[in-house]
Amino acid sequence: MNEPQWLSQARSLSTAEVSDALDFFNLPGSALGIRPIAGPAKIFGQAFTVRFAAIDHSQPGTVGDFIDRLEPDSVAVMDNGGRLDCTVWGGILSQLAAQKRIGGTVVNGVCRDTAEADEAGYPLYACGKFMRTGKDRVQVEAYEQPVMLGDVRVCQGDLVIGDADGVVVVPRLRMQEVLTKALETRVVEAQILEAALDGMPLVEARKKYGYHTLQRSATTLAA
Repeated sequence: MNEPQWLSQARSLSTAEVSDALDFFNLPGSALGIRPIAGPAKIFGQAFTVRFAAIDHSQPGTVGDFIDRLEPDSVAVMDNGGRLDCTVWGGILSQLAAQKRIGGTVVNGVCRDTAEADEAGYPLYACGKFMRTGKDRVQVEAYEQPVMLGDVRVCQGDLVIGDADGVVVVPRLRMQEVLTKALETRVVEAQILEAALDGMPLVEARKKYGYHTLQRSATTLAA
């Protein structure tokens, strides 16, 4: 099944462009503290969410064998509560995910075995990296349920976009309007740049094309 044109075009958007569009609609989505760690610094796919909790010693679980649940091009979003003392993603998972053509992994916490992710060409984002295993420290609490990524709530199926500047999340039900707005803003910014390169003072070019209101919310503009 062919994807709609707006979605195909949106694959080239940067996180900055999408972040501005989210601002226009008064939507949160820029995940604070999440950055590229290993592999290509580009992801674009719908979230498969996994939430972890501290190990329950009376009923211990595992860090999860969830990799077979993920569809190609989806993005594994792992919420380990922002913990920096143990990992929930390592080399075996990176290599298997690359083979299965998973779109990437984003961890609210730390990851490890980053050299293996680099070797596999697998995109890996997190708060940082640390070698200590999460086994017997944390366990899977829920699959396909809302999770936190930095300070952003992520639901199953939300769109996750990552590049060298970090990660943004677009709510599944708002994807088309947010991405379309980002594409429209890109056109205007290209016009501003072209005018400035042709000799128009930047202040005039920005005024002509309404630069200072591009991401200002519709509610604010109406007021």
